[in-house]
Amino acid sequence: MKTALIQTTLFWENPTENRRHITQKINDLPANVDLIVLPEMFSSGFTMNPTAVAETMNGETIMGLKQLAKAKNCAITGSLVIEEHGKFYNRLVFIFPNGAVRHYNKRHLFTLAGEQQNFEAGNRREIILYKGIRIMPQICYDLRFPVFSRNNNDYDLLIYVANWPETRILAWDTLLKARAIENMSAVIGVNRIGVDGKNLSYPGHTAVIDCLGNTQIKVLNDDRSEIVEIDFEFQRQQREKLGFLYDADAFDLR
Repeated sequence: MKTALIQTTLFWENPTENRRHITQKINDLPANVDLIVLPEMFSSGFTMNPTAVAETMNGETIMGLKQLAKAKNCAITGSLVIEEHGKFYNRLVFIFPNGAVRHYNKRHLFTLAGEQQNFEAGNRREIILYKGIRIMPQICYDLRFPVFSRNNNDYDLLIYVANWPETRILAWDTLLKARAIENMSAVIGVNRIGVDGKNLSYPGHTAVIDCLGNTQIKVLNDDRSEIVEIDFEFQRQQREKLGFLYDADAFDLR
């Protein structure tokens, strides 16, 4: 599965400009990409002012991504602010080439920024089947909580989309590797760059880690897209050879 990782700056609380910017980035990609991964809150930046930027699942951003997914014949994923039934969600959408949409609501809200005061937390994991690959999507702060991403041999790829600041980027780099190693799973982490409306700086460090913890690709503080192809056959062989997932303790997440 050929995946494009879009690491870019975002325009603060400006969905119109971000739509234009992201559309151009997607249009610039080659035609043979299977999946495009965008950062967290790609239409606004990591704002705690959801009323200023929220859309619905039938809003301009989702409709535009559906058109792009169809035109590119690929899937597109990333998170944005969605309003539903009077509540706001930091919602990752996964848009299939045929326009079908799956979504995941961020489970772990970032209390340090007051996210829990402005958004509703998700309450379940999501596993998305695409082109024979079982994908588990997560959002930013979820990365710090390994129990929630525990691989019960039910996924092949972890995807993290983020606005992860420079001050804590060591944790991002380290935990992406940890999640890959402990879950015997390829991990994709897409972070943004630039400075947001709260004067927080983001250094990128978008990365792809294989199931043994090896860094396949890492993009530092550059505004660019990278294309990577993960060897899932190698991953299957390593899982069978090493058997780590079968030796794990069994427990239920409540």
